[in-house]
Amino acid sequence: MFATSPLSDALVTVFGGSGFIGNYVAQELLRRGARVRIASRHPDKAFELKPLADLGQLQFARCDIRSEDSIAAVLAGASHVVNLVGAFDGDLIELMGEAPGRMARIASDNGVKAFVHLSAIGADAESEVDYARAKALGEQRVREGFPNATILRPSIVFGKDDEFINMFAGLIETLPILPVFGPEAKLQLVYVDDIAEAAMVALTDPGEHGGHIYELGGPERLSMMEINRRIAASQGRKRRFIAMPDGLSSAFAAMPGTPMSRDQWALLQPGSTVSGEHRTFAALGIEPRPLGLFLDRWMTRYRKFGRFGLSNERNKEREARGVKRPGAGAGANV
Repeated sequence: MFATSPLSDALVTVFGGSGFIGNYVAQELLRRGARVRIASRHPDKAFELKPLADLGQLQFARCDIRSEDSIAAVLAGASHVVNLVGAFDGDLIELMGEAPGRMARIASDNGVKAFVHLSAIGADAESEVDYARAKALGEQRVREGFPNATILRPSIVFGKDDEFINMFAGLIETLPILPVFGPEAKLQLVYVDDIAEAAMVALTDPGEHGGHIYELGGPERLSMMEINRRIAASQGRKRRFIAMPDGLSSAFAAMPGTPMSRDQWALLQPGSTVSGEHRTFAALGIEPRPLGLFLDRWMTRYRKFGRFGLSNERNKEREARGVKRPGAGAGANV
């Protein structure tokens, strides 16, 4: 725990705190001694955080972000706010556009010290994609309601339990031949713990970071094809990847029941990298970590023989090259 953290004993309301990113943000707040209020439609999804909190340090509140009364109730007594609400279906303009404005305005009226709003690289008021327009509107409404808010725009966020790397990992584990949509699209995948750290820095010093937009991307620009090949290599699997033309990809995304929606395909095509027009991790004093730092360890459960799978494959490669395994041969202990 950070004994001298400025967030110690502060009450922080985390909208959308029961989601993937919310779990990591809440953990960082708890480590810094903050009191955390998880505000969500389904706060029970965050109950796994209970063992990490001291007595009275963690609260759970059911919240309807379409209702001003509901928002006001979960902001009562809070000194800091983080909004992590995001969605790819439903009324996106309401959930990610108008609702953040209500949060910001009510937070300002309540004297909240710092407001951090999670947007996304690709937020664009002129976009034909609902998701991008909703994110842009959310930024606008937050700035109107809380001018000193900090806006974080991450690229695609990865983590051990994400729905991005693990989706491809499951497909690669199962299928010998896989199509790759947007094979040349460049992504700066960003580690979820680095996003949580960015939120902490912004909350701690709103005087320095408030009123600014931060585009947050990882240290590598990887194509979708490279990402798939890296996952396969970390699983110790040989797979054939087929680069799909944009026309077929678009048709696939328009079909019901597919793992990629039309909006997700439209967002993937141009890639997701920092533009250079806004502040980045460097201004927050954070050095983002690359996917390769974690991938081999995370892919263990997808290997044929679990944690022994990759070593078996490497031993086979050594033997094919005529290289003996360590300890093998005459006199070796068995």
